[in-house]
Amino acid sequence: MKTVYDFTVKDRKKNEVSLAAYSGKVLLIVNTATGCGFTPHYEPLEEMYRDFRDRGFEILDFPCNQFANQAPGDEDEIHSFCTLKFGADFPQFAKIDVNGDLADPLFAFLAAEKPFAGFGKGLKNAALNKFADMNNKKYGEKAYIKWNFTKFLIDREGRVVARFEPTEDMKAVRSAVEAIL
Repeated sequence: MKTVYDFTVKDRKKNEVSLAAYSGKVLLIVNTATGCGFTPHYEPLEEMYRDFRDRGFEILDFPCNQFANQAPGDEDEIHSFCTLKFGADFPQFAKIDVNGDLADPLFAFLAAEKPFAGFGKGLKNAALNKFADMNNKKYGEKAYIKWNFTKFLIDREGRVVARFEPTEDMKAVRSAVEAIL
């Protein structure tokens, strides 16, 4: 059975990193952007990281510019922004695509394990769904991720146990992380 530990990604300096290095840890893998309405998620993410990293928790941050060009900077600019504005201290990786023919294989795997199930109810969520569908139409069946700040929770064995859309309350994400720590 394939797990996230079978993947290799690039860190923000473009060095290859085997995710097997995170074996035995609980992971939250997130595609992020610096100019998105969900960018403030960095704050509760960093809080979770500070509170739980000593218990074997890691957040893996993958910037992506595929959603309305909301992560236009290079890796150093993005890292500086996240560090200065939010104090983000968790591992940040190279900017990637999460949809289309050039989608990072890790995100294709994550989305296959936990497919999109909706943004939830309400007008704001319906509006985001419509906007995301227009944005992702060009990727067809390779539109794996609907928007920035989609989060995948990985257990200590490298299995994908949950997917949280950006509209999910961050308290629910925190509770789910804490429950498997």
